[in-house]
Amino acid sequence: MPEAKGGATQTGTRRRAAVGGPFFGWPALVTQPFTHSRGREAGITTRALESPEFRKLLHGIYVHAKVNVDAVIEARAAVLAGARGAFVSHHTAARLWGGIVPHESRLHVSVPRGAARSTRRDMLVHASTRDPVSFRGMPVTSALDTFLDLARVLDLVDLVILGDSLVKKDRNTPEDLVSGCESAKGRGCRRAREAAGLVRSGVDSPMETRGRLLRVFSGLPELETDIRFYDEYGRLVRRLDAGDRASRTAVEYDGRHHIEREKNWEADIGRREEFEDAEWRIVSLVSKDIYATPGDTVERLRRIFRARGISVGPRDDTWRRYFPGRN
Repeated sequence: MPEAKGGATQTGTRRRAAVGGPFFGWPALVTQPFTHSRGREAGITTRALESPEFRKLLHGIYVHAKVNVDAVIEARAAVLAGARGAFVSHHTAARLWGGIVPHESRLHVSVPRGAARSTRRDMLVHASTRDPVSFRGMPVTSALDTFLDLARVLDLVDLVILGDSLVKKDRNTPEDLVSGCESAKGRGCRRAREAAGLVRSGVDSPMETRGRLLRVFSGLPELETDIRFYDEYGRLVRRLDAGDRASRTAVEYDGRHHIEREKNWEADIGRREEFEDAEWRIVSLVSKDIYATPGDTVERLRRIFRARGISVGPRDDTWRRYFPGRN
């Protein structure tokens, strides 16, 4: 039998076919993060690992390019790359729990205090006294401990956003966060306690949180969060981000998806008309009202609230610290 051309490639192909798997004959291990050495043991060459068919998550850690890299995949990669005893923490833990945090390009793990810490440019390894819990089969700081750890690095607004999102995912209740932060000690504990006291249930988005905090920090009333309306059968038919039932005044954040999707837009028109028929005044906020012109937004809300008979407290300039605006 004549020798096949490209012998090395032929051998690699036979090996891939032998091990089987869901992605073009690669072994099943490629559906999860794996080390370079583990890949070589499974017959994947270094050349293949460096090809577009695979994605490098961290130095020496790979996954197949067709795998959706989500918070779970990132966390698995971080634990795999960490030192012995490492557990997911900080920003990476927050995303694993479904929390919302500012973008962080590096993954985070922690190791017990006193344990050896590896030094990597693509990952942060912290020393911690936390006792990790198990979630999705991985060791990770609890949702409360993650909140406390991030109180050291996030500002107050971003920390409240994290708290609201953890509550939305049923990882904690606002009461859990308040009681858990009361006994906390060390750096960031005061900010954690302040943020925990501002966390609310029923918040759908970070912009809802920002709108609420802009009101609170400017001396305006917080309003009731997540006002819901039910029909005679107890079915939810309408909801408002925040409002005052007595005066029938509401504040809502309208994101771009409301105007980019025609069906949503048409539904919103009908919804708004129903509220107008019931004599509700709905104040709509968009991105620029929070980021670009927060001062104008504060004065606009103050004027509307007073006109609707809502009691407004004295002016407070605390909002300027967290909402500097662009004008």
